[in-house]
Amino acid sequence: MPHSRKRRDQGKHSRIRSDHATEIAEDYVEAIAEVIEASGTCRAVDLASRFEVSHVTVNRTIGRLARDGWVETEPYGPVVLTAKGKQLARKAAERHAVVLKFLMAIGVRESVAKIDSEGIEHHVSPETLDAMRAFLSEHAD
Repeated sequence: MPHSRKRRDQGKHSRIRSDHATEIAEDYVEAIAEVIEASGTCRAVDLASRFEVSHVTVNRTIGRLARDGWVETEPYGPVVLTAKGKQLARKAAERHAVVLKFLMAIGVRESVAKIDSEGIEHHVSPETLDAMRAFLSEHAD
């Protein structure tokens, strides 16, 4: 494989690995923000139900989120987003909305677009997201 192609492929794969590393954090902070907005507080049980995972899985993930500065929590207490977590939640929700609207604008059924946007939102580049926004602006009702 030519050296330049190998370097380009490594960049592509390192971006994918990096995207996967932040995917869970983004999903969790976005969900925490939504639960807080809907009910005023978010607890581990809310997240376990939402993600259909065990309480242990949620607690481990919340521990990592707290370690990385996205959330604050006390044992048996609610989960609270830090300023950094709120910012990530806003960005994730906005990116998700753009991808969902774009998929629906190009004719994908809403039920399918909702599922597909969950994965695409984590891997879409800023350039592609900007192109999606431009497309939506040009094709606004």
